[in-house]
Amino acid sequence: MMHKETLCIMARSLPPLSALRAFEVAARHLSFTRAAEELGMTQAAVSYQIKLLEERVGAPLFLRGRRQVTLTPGGSRFAAECTSSFERLSAAYADLCGSAAGLLAISSVPTFASYWLARHLGSFQLQHPATAVQLTSTRHITDFEREPVDIAIRAGTGHWPGLTAHLLVAVDYAPMLSPSLAARLGGMPASAADLLRFPLVNTTHEWWDLWFSMMGVEQAGSDRRNGPTLGSQDLEAMAAIAGQGVSLLTPFFYAEEVAAGRLVQPFEPLYPIGRGYYLVYPTARRAVPKIRAFRDWMLGHFPTSSHPEAR
Repeated sequence: MMHKETLCIMARSLPPLSALRAFEVAARHLSFTRAAEELGMTQAAVSYQIKLLEERVGAPLFLRGRRQVTLTPGGSRFAAECTSSFERLSAAYADLCGSAAGLLAISSVPTFASYWLARHLGSFQLQHPATAVQLTSTRHITDFEREPVDIAIRAGTGHWPGLTAHLLVAVDYAPMLSPSLAARLGGMPASAADLLRFPLVNTTHEWWDLWFSMMGVEQAGSDRRNGPTLGSQDLEAMAAIAGQGVSLLTPFFYAEEVAAGRLVQPFEPLYPIGRGYYLVYPTARRAVPKIRAFRDWMLGHFPTSSHPEAR
């Protein structure tokens, strides 16, 4: 039989959860006022909970100035651990809930959603019939802390604090157009300079200048016969397919359109813009089964991607 002293040593020594929560939120915002707003408490109540925690610790966690508070070195170290612990606890709780476990909410930029994900998502559903997938196509950047989204496809450089990002496709551009547009304007362009006789979609964008420069084309004094100005690649692709102009597109997405004769890529060179489409999710939730399942399935389609978390 264990002695009472042994049981006391084995027991966890933790302060009240309410005090830890108040401290973590105040440390994240460096503001008792903003912490009170997030927690739905009064500023005095937040201050009391933090004071209670400091008394338990036996040392101050904040340095209180006239108009702001800052963390002490010990408070800063403890805050990082608290935030990480609450994130793991939140992830575990979400996964425990039956409704969360059975629904995988995905947010994707429109181009990737329309030209790849929607066309392949059925195979994931066949492999994981117990998981219902909800796909949202949006240009809005998901806030994982405030929105019920499990995983996202983003366009960018791959650097988002708190998120794990796996590169799927590099955003490399090449001009693409419909055969019908070429037929109306005297045939396919024979050279990069020949493109200047075609209407170009989004000619105000810098990528056109950079692509022409890469191809050694001097544009000074040329009439680029502007086509429509649109807000995203999926719309630019639709304009090109409809014969409205030549669009700079990422050819990876349009293999089916090329095979069907709806689009043509007249020049092979691609301009790399240093961005890509990434699979992203909160690092704290990387072990959640439904996220692991979707990540592994997705990266199986992009074997050249680096995905150390897939182990």
